[in-house]
Amino acid sequence: MRKLKVGMIGGGFMAKAHSLAMTAAPMFFDDGIILEKYKIADVSLESAKAAAHKLGFTSYTDSWQEIIDDKEIDIVDIVTPNHLHEEMAVAAAEAGKHIICEKPLGRNSEETRRMLEAVERAGVKHQVAFNYRKTPAVELAKKYIEDGEIGRILSFRGTYLQDWSANPDSPLSWRFQESSAGSGALGDIGTHVIDLAHYLVSDIEQVMAMTKTWVKERPIQGGVADSLGKIKTDSCKKGLVDVDDQLITLLRFENGAVGSLEATRNAWGRHNYLTFEIHGEKGSLYFNYERRDELQVCFSEDPDDRRGYKTIYTGAAHPYGDGLWPIPGLGIGYSEVKMVEMHDFLKALQQDTTCQPSFLEGHRISEVCDAILRSAANNQWEITKSLSIK
Repeated sequence: MRKLKVGMIGGGFMAKAHSLAMTAAPMFFDDGIILEKYKIADVSLESAKAAAHKLGFTSYTDSWQEIIDDKEIDIVDIVTPNHLHEEMAVAAAEAGKHIICEKPLGRNSEETRRMLEAVERAGVKHQVAFNYRKTPAVELAKKYIEDGEIGRILSFRGTYLQDWSANPDSPLSWRFQESSAGSGALGDIGTHVIDLAHYLVSDIEQVMAMTKTWVKERPIQGGVADSLGKIKTDSCKKGLVDVDDQLITLLRFENGAVGSLEATRNAWGRHNYLTFEIHGEKGSLYFNYERRDELQVCFSEDPDDRRGYKTIYTGAAHPYGDGLWPIPGLGIGYSEVKMVEMHDFLKALQQDTTCQPSFLEGHRISEVCDAILRSAANNQWEITKSLSIK
C-alpha cells in the first residue's frame, strides 16, 4: 500500500469536506493509496491549530508557502477563496506537487491558463473539484449517452438555484466581491452546470447571456471566515456587491446541440437545486441533485401506452456501485460525492492516468464564464475560445 502525504491550504467548510473524503475513500475503494493528513495551513496559527485538531492533521502552519516548501508533502489540496488559487497552484506545480484545487479553478481564463501551463510544464497530476459530476446518477446519464440510448443530443437545459443569499441582510462574503471571487452566481454555482454540460453534451461554443445584481450592498462581516448566508441583523456598515446574483444564457454546443443555463442564489425555496434535462433523438434524461439517488429516463422505443419518464434508483449495478452502498436508493450524500471525487484522484495517481476533471477542463469552463460576462455586457452572442478538451 502506497502512502502519500497531503498538505492542505485552507481550514474552512471545504477543508472539512476534503478531509472527510481523504479518510473515507480508502475504506470504500481499493486504490492502493493511503493518504496521510500531514500539514494544514490557515490564515492564523490559532485557526490552523484548531483545523488540524478537528480534521486530523499532524501539524499546522499560518504560512501556505510552508506547505509548498515542505519536501515531505506529495499532494497539495487547495481549498481557499478563488483569488488565491493561481499563486498557490503555480507554486505547488513548480515544487513538483500533485494538486487538487476547489472550483472554480480561477477568477478568469487568464489565471486558469497560467495554472494549466504550470502543471503541464511540471508534469504533475491535477484535478479541479467539480464534484457533482461524480454523483452516480450523473455518471449513469453519461453511460446512457455514450451507449447511444438517447441518440444524438438535441438540447440541454441546466439550472442551479439556491436561496442562501436571497436575504439582503446576509453578510458581504468574499463571494460577493469581484476582487476575490471573480464573478458571483456564475463562478460559484453556474460553473457546475457548465461542467455538466461539457461532460455530458460537448464543449459550449457560443453564449448569449444576461446577468443581474439584485442586492447591491450587504452588511460587512466581521473576521475573515466566510459567513455564507448567516443573517446579520444588527445595524452596521455596508459594502458594495460588484458581482452577479443571477445569470441566464442561451448555449450553442460544438456538436450542434442547443441549450440554456440559469443560475441564481436568490431563489427562495430552492436550496441546492442543480438540475439538467437532456433531450435526444431517441430519448430524454432528467436529474435533480436534491434527489441524488434518482435518474429519470424516457426512451422513444417504449410502447405508446407506456412511454413516459421512469425513475431509476442508483445502486450496486450502477457507476461506483461496487464501492458504495449495496442497495439502490439507500442514500448518497454530499460527503459520498466528495469521497468518489477523491477516489478518482487517487486512482489517477496510482494508474498514472489523467485526472477528471483536470485543469484543462477547469480552464475551458473559465473561458465560457468570460464569454458569458462579455455577452451580458455587450448584449450579443460571444464565441468561447477554441481550446478543445481531449
